[in-house]
Amino acid sequence: MKRSMSKILTLAIAATMVISLVGCTSKSSTKTSDTISKKEILKLDVFSSTANYAGAQTGWFAKYIKDKFNIELNIIAPNLQGGDAKYATQMASGNMGDIVIMGYDNKYQNAVKAGLLLDLTKNDLINKYGKDIVTNYSKTFEKNKDQNKTFGLDATKLYGIGNTVSTMPATTSSDGNDLGWGPYLRWDLYSKADSPTLNTMEDYLPLLQKMQKLQPKSDSGKPTYAFSMWGDWDGNMMMNAKQFACMEGYDESGFLLVSGNEDKYQDILDPNGYYLKTLKLYNDANKLGLVDPDSISQKFDNASAKMKDGQILFSWFSWFKDQYNSQDRVNAGKGFAVVPYKAEKVLTYGFSNYGDKTIIGIGSKTKEPERVMEFINWLYTPEGVMVNNYGPKGLAWDVKDGKPYETDFGKKVLATNSDDIQVPAEYGTGSWKAGNDAMNYVPVNFNSINPDFNEPYFYGLWKSTLADSPSQLDQDWRKAMAVTTPKEYFVKNKMITVSPVTLFAPASPDSTLQQKQDQIKAIIKQNSWKMIFAKDDAQYDALLKEMTTKAKGLGYDEVNKFYITQAEKTFAARKAAK
Repeated sequence: MKRSMSKILTLAIAATMVISLVGCTSKSSTKTSDTISKKEILKLDVFSSTANYAGAQTGWFAKYIKDKFNIELNIIAPNLQGGDAKYATQMASGNMGDIVIMGYDNKYQNAVKAGLLLDLTKNDLINKYGKDIVTNYSKTFEKNKDQNKTFGLDATKLYGIGNTVSTMPATTSSDGNDLGWGPYLRWDLYSKADSPTLNTMEDYLPLLQKMQKLQPKSDSGKPTYAFSMWGDWDGNMMMNAKQFACMEGYDESGFLLVSGNEDKYQDILDPNGYYLKTLKLYNDANKLGLVDPDSISQKFDNASAKMKDGQILFSWFSWFKDQYNSQDRVNAGKGFAVVPYKAEKVLTYGFSNYGDKTIIGIGSKTKEPERVMEFINWLYTPEGVMVNNYGPKGLAWDVKDGKPYETDFGKKVLATNSDDIQVPAEYGTGSWKAGNDAMNYVPVNFNSINPDFNEPYFYGLWKSTLADSPSQLDQDWRKAMAVTTPKEYFVKNKMITVSPVTLFAPASPDSTLQQKQDQIKAIIKQNSWKMIFAKDDAQYDALLKEMTTKAKGLGYDEVNKFYITQAEKTFAARKAAK
């Protein structure tokens, strides 16, 4: 699909487990207002900070909205048209566009101050033409007004509707059939290694040794490794070194690892904390020949190519497995699948009733705000979500016995987002991929329940999809684990940490503290990598002592004090959400 299911990538309860949660969810209207004349074509400029295409919307989505609304879209994509310079040009022109999609940042603040975004409460616009949004997703208004306060703007105004919203509980995992984190192993090799029970993260090393002996070479004849890491995603710490913490229910905040649902945290230099435990695990793995020696210098693209070739035996991420799991391989029972350890409490985030970090709004210079509001409202309806992602009913999906299913055409294009397969003429022109909604905006969380069908919006969670011709790999894994999806396994076995999404947004440090943080993180990242490749325990301990001493000397404790304050505010907000 066009969106990153990962970073969105990717979010709900398995279809077999969520039906009971939606009994009180009312069906949303999918009919548009009959009071607005649609005789004249309405050509709209869409300024989208998330768009990866610039120009006229084409294909099946263009045909659908032309038929329904008599609307044509022209996409303005700063990502492709100059970045910040494009923002500045639009701002200087006094017109951001008819539809504006942007993040909550200084650009949003400047646009509002310049009067370039329309107040959606003006003339009762949102109540008259955004009734589905008002009925189901009005909590996003709270987020917008809270952000207005943060930026010193008028908190009584409403300038945008939040993205990836849901009516599902904030304490229910928003992940899909996979959780974001693993651990994922080559299931075929794990089975050949007698499928040992794993209790802790350290138990993977002897197993991975056996797997490496079973598969010493990749498909192209290159040496295999358990761990192949990359440094271009490092931030305040070494990215790969925090991933086991995420499998234990923690995520980073500054130099802290904060629990997803308990009032506790640990700093990354804690001798008993997950960060240093993971560095020691990698150091032990390196001594066993399980760490790719290129890790210290390679980037994600290099590791991705190795995954596709079969050089890697372990993945921290569910989405990374897709690099290897081709249809031919999984049909033959070969590929990655999750192999949990008993101590796991995998982190997952709850559904957001407030929206995320991006909004969709209306430009103040638009000529027909009522029609624009009506169109935006439709994007948040069940019909709008389905069409936006899967095309018109009858093309890639259809309904049988009141439930959605993939058509033969859908099976060809939904998983691959193919640019090679042409859409039948009756639905538009061009390829399936070319017809995708070019705004690239996600109004409603895919893994929420669609009230029209009482199943998630995400096709991968439809009962029909889960039951339809599972690969040999899926069959083998399901039989061994006695569940249908990884999500179901973690929930069933109470190995999941749901972090509720709240209205609270942690603050950022001031410039002086940020400068200290930047100096400290450089030391932490540099020494973390060196520690993994330390030749013996003496060198490892020396590097750890050096990292700790330098970090403390640069103000490590002072930086942590700031983030501890933010963590405590997060804990209070979670209690309110629950």
